[in-house]
Amino acid sequence: MPDLRGIDRPGLRAAAVAGGFCDGSDDAPAGIEALLREAVRRLGERDLLGRAAAHTFGLLPDRRGAPAHDRRKTAAAVYGVTSERFRKHQEPQVIQQLAEAVLTVLREPPHLSGSGSDARTTAQGTPGQGALSRTGTSGPIGQEPPLRVGSVPVDARSSFTLHVSPIELLRDVEVLVSSENVYLEMSKTFRPTVSGALRLAAAVRDPAGEIVDDVLARELAAWLRAHGRPGLPIRPGTVVPTSPGALAARGVRRIYHAAVATPLDDTYEVRPESIARAVGACFALARAERDRYEPALSSICFPLLGAGRGGLAPGVSATWLRWAIRDELARDGRWRVHLVVRSREIAEAVGAP
Repeated sequence: MPDLRGIDRPGLRAAAVAGGFCDGSDDAPAGIEALLREAVRRLGERDLLGRAAAHTFGLLPDRRGAPAHDRRKTAAAVYGVTSERFRKHQEPQVIQQLAEAVLTVLREPPHLSGSGSDARTTAQGTPGQGALSRTGTSGPIGQEPPLRVGSVPVDARSSFTLHVSPIELLRDVEVLVSSENVYLEMSKTFRPTVSGALRLAAAVRDPAGEIVDDVLARELAAWLRAHGRPGLPIRPGTVVPTSPGALAARGVRRIYHAAVATPLDDTYEVRPESIARAVGACFALARAERDRYEPALSSICFPLLGAGRGGLAPGVSATWLRWAIRDELARDGRWRVHLVVRSREIAEAVGAP
């Protein structure tokens, strides 16, 4: 980023301040660079996207002063394409994914970012405080603080507890359900999805904060190999269990991965009946595993399956979830059921009081 001091970028400057990477205009260039470096680390410094982003934005030590056309040329070489093809095809994707990674960094509490010393530092090298410390805000940027809304009726005899919260921040709910595609390919850790958030939160890190065991993705890959399905789809509504990884520290015992989304070109298809099958499979699996634990499993939490990139309206997903949960609780009423959504508006759409 050789020209950061000469060009004003208010959006990036505001993001760097909000994320605690700098305090204001004087140290904004260094703060923006630190923010982008952290975003590249989220993309994966050995991943094609991360490497191309590092070249594109001049974040490598020997490329800081390189002109834009040279940086594009080296980024194109990462993909093995010409500069012009990279400009038209890969470059927009690299920029979009880096932007999503920036948002992920801003959503995380400060202690989850950085490597070695705190990456959120000012230009003088002291720990960055920024807007986080001045406002006293320590939660995810741009989100409501976690809120337990209360009990929402399923029918006259049963109900579920509704939470407005990122699913990975819930505590002492024993089974968390993740929405996956039919290839059991979890979202990248920088994506703002239930799958990506759980993957990141469950990963085991070293003292420097680097991921040393991508627990959920590793266990899903092992399941696919054991069942002869690597690279092949499984039936929509299938549910596969994994351990909770680092989420065990929050009282989570199992992650159930519900395959409900079928990739279609640049989008996904989610059939509502796949949600019902997945709910039934989750309860069947929970009953099978219930007594393997002491105390026995007793609580399970669902997100709005298919309502993210799957494209279903929250109300549609909630209706099918409620219908399927009602049937399962009529069969076995011992379970404490939770539903988690990301905003109060969505909570109201699914029937919050």
